[in-house]
Amino acid sequence: MKKTSIFLAAVILALITSCKKDYLDIVPDNIATIENAFTNRNEAEKYLFTCYSYLPQESNISQNPAMLASDEFWTYWPITSLSRLPSYPQQIVRGNQSLTSPLLNYWDGEQDGKAIYKALRDCNIFLDNVDKVPDLDPSQKTIWTGEVQFLKAYYHFYLLRMYGPIPIIDKNLPITATTEEVRVKREPVDKVVDYIANLMDTAATKLPITIQNRSSELGHITRPIAISIKARVLALAASPQFNGNSDYNGLKNADGTALVNSIYSVEKWKKAADACKQAIDLCDRAGIRLYKFNSAVTNISDRLKLEMDVRNSVCEPWNQELIWGFTNGIGSGIQLQSIPRLDVARSGNESLLGQLAPTIRIAELFYTRNGVPINEDKSWDFSNRYNLKTASSSDQDYLQNGYTTAALHFDREPRFYADLGFDGSVWYMQNKTWPVQAKSGQGQSRRAAFGYSITGYFTKKLVNWKFVIQDGQSYTQEEYPWPLMRLADLYLLYAEALNEANGPSESVYQYLNLVRERAGLQTVQVSWDTYSINPGKYKDQAGLRQIIHQERGIEMAFEGSRFWDLRRWKEASATLNAPVYGWDIEQTDATGYYRPKLLFNQKFVAPRDYLWPIKEYNTIVNPNLVQNPGW
Repeated sequence: MKKTSIFLAAVILALITSCKKDYLDIVPDNIATIENAFTNRNEAEKYLFTCYSYLPQESNISQNPAMLASDEFWTYWPITSLSRLPSYPQQIVRGNQSLTSPLLNYWDGEQDGKAIYKALRDCNIFLDNVDKVPDLDPSQKTIWTGEVQFLKAYYHFYLLRMYGPIPIIDKNLPITATTEEVRVKREPVDKVVDYIANLMDTAATKLPITIQNRSSELGHITRPIAISIKARVLALAASPQFNGNSDYNGLKNADGTALVNSIYSVEKWKKAADACKQAIDLCDRAGIRLYKFNSAVTNISDRLKLEMDVRNSVCEPWNQELIWGFTNGIGSGIQLQSIPRLDVARSGNESLLGQLAPTIRIAELFYTRNGVPINEDKSWDFSNRYNLKTASSSDQDYLQNGYTTAALHFDREPRFYADLGFDGSVWYMQNKTWPVQAKSGQGQSRRAAFGYSITGYFTKKLVNWKFVIQDGQSYTQEEYPWPLMRLADLYLLYAEALNEANGPSESVYQYLNLVRERAGLQTVQVSWDTYSINPGKYKDQAGLRQIIHQERGIEMAFEGSRFWDLRRWKEASATLNAPVYGWDIEQTDATGYYRPKLLFNQKFVAPRDYLWPIKEYNTIVNPNLVQNPGW
């Protein structure tokens, strides 16, 4: 790292365009000196917003590797100039990450990555100077300090998750720092985790439980956010990637300091479980609940109500399940990437791209209607899932009556139909229920060199139900804050941590079943006892672990969770070394269309691909920075 680029004491703030005055995407005018930045409350608030402005935009498929650099989505290749698709994430998933110029480089802020070390510098500047603001109310100063302490901890976590052991930037180095002082070292993962967790605890004591002024403060950090993200940090630290992983035995500083503890500790899971429970209790005090759709809004069937329970837990703005909503990256562009041209009368509207395409692998991940995996349900014909089947009137809540589609699309759980659109499905919106027909020449098929699903699936889950397609290139949509953390995620983390710490228990089943109940499924116990070919699976720790992992994959589908989960579980090397398939979308008839088509032979190299490379230049100018394994 260069001294001038990372630990510069003076700051010149970049001018960035803001979108909405009440959102935390406001960045101050250029400020020449630190003294000017803290002369009054208004200037200090601008600096606060600058600290927020570095938050990675998780709903932006250009900036979030968890969207397109995993196996949940696939897109056509090569990328066309008109498609509005980024190439960096697809380059990563295709094995083309670079050591000399890393893609999505959040260490240096290059190749669509944000400069997280610059963010840490600005957070430290704020904390060092906030006491100087003469007209800042003491209670407000306390809250702002807590917010920036949390952001500082979160930025360390973001780097930890990508790069593993990292330097801790607790204080900025002065201009007078020596060359050797600037040559910082990576700290052991356990030390980094303790630093992050302790700082989040400190921040939480200063933060309110709920937002008081929703008209101007939505998006600010609260105590439930701080403690919930701390639980996520501790779950990462307890997971196989960093808990007893011998793959990192050789990852040491030049002085011989081991950077990843290779000895497994169940105590880490117990700490994660305690943090999850603390966060759940705080969320309860704050009135955070699993989302339920208000059926009084519209007259819909019970089946559709279940679908809306699932979809709106993500897409309804500031809904009751949201723990942390991100206002600097609202669900706007991602809706256009997800929704196909449903209205065939307006098929020339090229604003609707529908090219964020789920893979067959993910379609197969969802349960049957009996709440068990499709290859475990003794009443579901797994071996003939690609055969053709025609929908009848009894299927019309899910499928088009009389339409022929794959058997894979029949008798699936409610989340399958809530999350996915596909040939033969129906897509419920506020203004109309639209049929999806995606074979070549049909309304939602490929029409040009861009703006189509390469797999035949569409991401219904990420499209707000009030989206309206209009004439020309126009549309209206209800934007929503991207859910960086919602309650179902926290419940599943708690169930996972409890199972890893102590094995199956009623508490594990309780929180797992709360999520399943909202999804319209019976309990784990009833589903496996009644329908599974392996009825005792949930009764032992290893079997329940598989169930929890699959439950997370389903419940958190398309929200950017799977990318990181597969890594922390150390399952990416098995899961992401498999072919990626979609339907044969160029075919006009069902027989030709419903043949799984190989799109790519995915390769995930372990242990290399579990962590980002540190840019080679940084390790040259700072010999104290050791490189990650495999790079």
